[in-house]
Amino acid sequence: MSPVPRPPAHTRQPGPPFNAPAARRLRAALGMTPDHVAHGLRASYALPHATPDLVIAWERGALTPSHPELTALAGVLWCSPGELIGRPRTLREHRVAQGFAPEDVARAVGHEFLAYTRMEESGQWRGTDRQSAVLAELLDLSLPDLVTVTGLEARLADLLRTAARTRWQAYVRPVGRIVPLDRRLLEETLQELHQDYQGQMVATLSWGGGGAAGAASDAGRDFLDRIVDTFWTSLESRTA
Repeated sequence: MSPVPRPPAHTRQPGPPFNAPAARRLRAALGMTPDHVAHGLRASYALPHATPDLVIAWERGALTPSHPELTALAGVLWCSPGELIGRPRTLREHRVAQGFAPEDVARAVGHEFLAYTRMEESGQWRGTDRQSAVLAELLDLSLPDLVTVTGLEARLADLLRTAARTRWQAYVRPVGRIVPLDRRLLEETLQELHQDYQGQMVATLSWGGGGAAGAASDAGRDFLDRIVDTFWTSLESRTA
């Protein structure tokens, strides 16, 4: 295989998480070859560097398409960009998944274009509560997604870890500022996290032996590393 040509580095932007199997499956369903896809990218989307080798590299996961490349690929494969993206994590990835241009989102939430693009690049959302609500509706963000894209997940993780290790009651209000849900629901969830963590530590130590303390430390660290996902799962089970 010949070297895969790419556009100059200064013209490329980091792409969203790419679903390579989906791209391969969609192409096959249309009866297209990598040659056909590359031709469509060049002819219809002005991507002169697009070759069959580049398409194959995308489908094998060896390379990830940039934002413009992914949008063009979606056009050639007659699908939405979201069908070619893995689970979005960042604000930019969610925007691309929904097929919006940055200026569209900036206008909808009431931000200056340059201010909005700086937020995407830094991962630091500076919107008001009202703007956050508009953003969530526009990009179809779940509450966990909204917490992530607004840059609050790390703060939430810190609060949850401390609540699990210490007196959980003191963290209901701080967590509620990030996750605006019913207080009783948050209390039940934080209490469960605290009990699960403390119970796991006690159970591990009760095994006895010289390595019990080390095993408890490892088990506790693993629990705390996964605590945000555990928190959302627990909330979902209570609201289903």
